[in-house]
Amino acid sequence: MSLRISFELDDDDLKHFRLIMREARKAVAGKSPEDIVAAAAQLMHEIGVDKAPGFIIERLKKLDMMMQMISDVDWRLPHEETKRVLNALAYFAEPDDLIPDHIPGLGFLDDAIMVELVVRELRHELEAYRDFNEFRERASARANGKSNKQLQSQLESRRAELHSRMRRRRQRSLQRNTESGLRLLE
Repeated sequence: MSLRISFELDDDDLKHFRLIMREARKAVAGKSPEDIVAAAAQLMHEIGVDKAPGFIIERLKKLDMMMQMISDVDWRLPHEETKRVLNALAYFAEPDDLIPDHIPGLGFLDDAIMVELVVRELRHELEAYRDFNEFRERASARANGKSNKQLQSQLESRRAELHSRMRRRRQRSLQRNTESGLRLLE
C-alpha cells in the first residue's frame, strides 16, 4: 500500500526556502566548485539508494544529473549556468539543513522539496543536458569507424544549439513570469 501526500507552498513558504538557499550559498561561498559537487555527492552517498524513501530516490537522480552537468567535459556548461547549478547544489553541500537527515522517513523531506524547487528553476538546463546526452549516445553509436574528430565536431555543434535554446527558453520564461517568481538561484 502506498500513500500519496501533497501540499502547496504559499509565497511565505517559498520566501523561507529562498532565505534558506541564500544562507546555504553564503555558507559555501569560500568553497571551490569541486568541493561543492563533492559535498553534494557525499550526501547522495550517505543517503544511499537502498535505504532512501521512494520519494527521495527520484529526486536523487535529478540531483545527480545536476552534478553531471557541471563535470561533463563534452557539455561544457557556460559559466553563468554553472553558477546557477552550483547555487542549487549549495544547499546539499551544507550539512545543517532544515530537517536533520537522520530522522527516519522525514529527514530528507526538506532535501526533496529543495530538489523540486531547483529542478523547476533549472528545467531548461536539465532538458538541454538530457537532449545532449541522447544526441551523444546516438552519435556515438553511428560513429562506427568515423574519426573522433568528426564526432567531436558534431557534439560541439549540438552543444552550441542546445546552449542557445536553453538560454532562449529561460529568457522567455522569465519574460512571461512563468517561473513563479521564486528565483532561488540568482
